[in-house]
Amino acid sequence: MATPSTPPDPALGSVGPRIRALREERGLSLTALARLAGVGKATLSGLENGTRNPTLETLYAITAQLGVPLTAVLSGPAETPTVRGVSVGATLLEVFSDTDATYELYRMRVSPGPAQLSPAHQPGVTEHVTVFSGVLCAGPVDAPLTAGPGGYLRWNSDVPHSYAAVGDEQVRASLLLRYPRH
Repeated sequence: MATPSTPPDPALGSVGPRIRALREERGLSLTALARLAGVGKATLSGLENGTRNPTLETLYAITAQLGVPLTAVLSGPAETPTVRGVSVGATLLEVFSDTDATYELYRMRVSPGPAQLSPAHQPGVTEHVTVFSGVLCAGPVDAPLTAGPGGYLRWNSDVPHSYAAVGDEQVRASLLLRYPRH
């Protein structure tokens, strides 16, 4: 979350209005969505009003409760929005769909240090990671997977999951999220 001294990121300026519109479409109050997503009401209000920068963890928690992919609240790939969490920076490269699912493709960097915990996504969502450099430990919190350069990881991400760089080298990878259509 942004601190008071961190100015809002202009590239993320449309996130708040999109969250508000999706929340209102679903007939949810600010309080109800904040409670469901496990975020503070002041945090959600700040996001909707554009006075706070969202973290990756917060956006995933909110979009999971709204039942939409992350890109439903981000700007398009042309603006290359990058969202950051505790240790992960993810830049949206492409969104595409077929009859069965919507896919989001990201360039991802995982910095050495603490693991990043991501909340569960909607049922049926899967994550696919290809590691280009570094060693990544990622996947369900209770059964993480590890891969190095050239390695591939896949897991069902409808459970809490984490990302951590193993060692002192930053991990560079691609992340593909698959959101099934219901």
